[in-house]
Amino acid sequence: MSEIDKVAWIRIEDGRVLSTRSRGRDVWYLPGGKREAGETDLATLVREIAEELDVAVVPESAVPLGVFTAQAHGHGAGTLVRMTCYAADYRGTLRPASEIAELAWLGYADRDRVSPVDQLIFDHFRSLGALR
Repeated sequence: MSEIDKVAWIRIEDGRVLSTRSRGRDVWYLPGGKREAGETDLATLVREIAEELDVAVVPESAVPLGVFTAQAHGHGAGTLVRMTCYAADYRGTLRPASEIAELAWLGYADRDRVSPVDQLIFDHFRSLGALR
């Protein structure tokens, strides 16, 4: 059993969550990515969001929202992804950058379009009344 360690940014506005689709993929993911050696959660979050969406996360505004684990999409059985989630404010204008082909604001009805771990996160925020 192996585990992929990732950090994700949860940005919910008007009952929809910001999601990204990488070039060549048909599944949507929450913005964020894998931690590099020695990186803290916050350092990973700031770096990944700047790379993917060309905005600056405001570090002092970051709030932990939970840790979710599920089968890693596109990996063999037994490979799990552990997603540590944060909300945070940002500066700049959101736009796809790096490997990101597009961004979208997804609602709960889009749950089947996201990765397994993101489905758990959608369920969680739906149960809190934050995602419609």
